[in-house]
Amino acid sequence: MTSGSILRSVVTGVGGYLPEKVVTNADLEKIVDTNDAWIVERTGIRRRHWAEEGQFTSDLAVEAAGKALAAAGRSAADVDLIIVATTTPDLTFPATAAIVQRKLGCPIGVAFDVQAVCSGFVYALSVADGFVARGMSKCALVIGAETMSRLMDWTDRGTCVLFGDGAGAVVLEPAAGQGTTADRGLLGFALRADGTKQDLLYVDGGPSSTGTVGKLRMQGNHVFKHAVINIAEAVEGAAAAAGVAVADVDWFIPHQANQRILAGVAHRLGVSEDKVVSTIAEHANTSAASIPLALAKAVEDGRVRPGQLLLMEAMGGGLTWGACVLRF
Repeated sequence: MTSGSILRSVVTGVGGYLPEKVVTNADLEKIVDTNDAWIVERTGIRRRHWAEEGQFTSDLAVEAAGKALAAAGRSAADVDLIIVATTTPDLTFPATAAIVQRKLGCPIGVAFDVQAVCSGFVYALSVADGFVARGMSKCALVIGAETMSRLMDWTDRGTCVLFGDGAGAVVLEPAAGQGTTADRGLLGFALRADGTKQDLLYVDGGPSSTGTVGKLRMQGNHVFKHAVINIAEAVEGAAAAAGVAVADVDWFIPHQANQRILAGVAHRLGVSEDKVVSTIAEHANTSAASIPLALAKAVEDGRVRPGQLLLMEAMGGGLTWGACVLRF
């Protein structure tokens, strides 16, 4: 680096993977007391992907990671850090990241999981930035991967129709920047958590409490109210930390929870809906995978291009929420 320059964590590759099995709202009508019109009106979801029996979260993560590495012109041999954001790990331990490391054939390095539910990818990016921007990692994989279908209670029509499976990944590499908003890379974060709101969105099982995996429980109306207000605040916080105005953002890439939440946050922030990347109709809510999957889709179809300013945000169980600003 030259005098006065700083290290930035730059996204050099993006990849997404969705399991082959597609489940439409019409398919769900056969197993749940629901209908397509009800689901679309309240959520915007039309279909979702489910992992096949024997297909694990780590398998989805490996597929997405392989695409991200190829896009970055890197191989598994280059990777020295793997962070997987997931709430549906293969096993209680080891970390899914360590399993991904083994399956990819990466050398010995750092590998661990981040658990912040739907906010996990934003949290994981901030953790990876602490490694990459400090020169402690030369090639990091940050992956959001979920098999949310495994947590569903199929008698609860208010939640089981909302979720899908998938994975998205980015490669982060260090690059010299000048410390300005024109730099490529991660520019600013705002991360939040409020454990007093646990009962609004949680899973009712765990190793130390019930000895079971448990099922997802959600008070949807309450989550919606908190989501719009909290996410907007975090977005403004991340933009302030980055030194940019929300109005300057080229693309708003939110967690894909519900089309009405996406529209509500955009309206509250004064962001035009044509700047919002939405994959909710095709992917449903893939928790920590939803942001990198949406990013991968927008990169693939040419909407997101190098040099553009991106704003990513999420809210999930905990409650956790957060946002980050990235110049792609």
